[in-house]
Amino acid sequence: MRGNGRPLLLLHGWGASSELFAPILDALQQGRRLIVPDLPGFGATPEPPVPWSVHDYASWCIALLDRIGITDCDLIGHSNGGRIGIALTATYPGRVAKMVLVDSAGIRPRRTLRGAARVRSYKALRAIERSGVVPPAWRRTAGRRADLRGSADYRAVSGVMRGTLVRLVNEDLRTLLPGLRLPVLLIWGDHDTETPLDDGTLMERLIPDAGLVVFQGAGHFAYLEQPDRFCRIVEVFLRGDAPKEQA
Repeated sequence: MRGNGRPLLLLHGWGASSELFAPILDALQQGRRLIVPDLPGFGATPEPPVPWSVHDYASWCIALLDRIGITDCDLIGHSNGGRIGIALTATYPGRVAKMVLVDSAGIRPRRTLRGAARVRSYKALRAIERSGVVPPAWRRTAGRRADLRGSADYRAVSGVMRGTLVRLVNEDLRTLLPGLRLPVLLIWGDHDTETPLDDGTLMERLIPDAGLVVFQGAGHFAYLEQPDRFCRIVEVFLRGDAPKEQA
């Protein structure tokens, strides 16, 4: 935690830690108390004991706020941190007054025929890897090929965190969006390939009080690619009204 004033909770994305917010903290700190945790399984915070869902992460955040005596705050969530923010505000109404979602996760992509084929292939390879009747060399080869079919995030983790990632990416939060009863600012890079801009426009349409600002030329880390602009827009939103048009 740093600073004094209105609490602002910042939730980082998958595979990152609180350190990735460092370039914007000084600009956001004036008149605010910043809470910037490492989420369980990242940075200095241990992994959860079992694979967690987005709602487990939301409950952990509420427990953190309760422990430091914060009844309500504002929230910035990037990528998976945005996914957690959506679940938190939907499940614990009143705990967050205003929310900024940056290149947020939470919309499960529609599965294509090619994607479905990859999933079937992956499951078949894992079945061979676990088989007790297949020769060990074949099992090892199947395991290596299955690993190559997973995403970079999936290949980078194992055990509990791999199970957590599977749970998170298979949760579609779009049904929660119409029930969000707070102002929401969406900031998106138009070159984002991880959570595409279409997700942002869908969230803007489904959230009753939402505005979308598009950062031209930015990718999945729009707040790091254009930090000065990001902080100016967030400052306006948190102190007044959210921008309602794309910019």
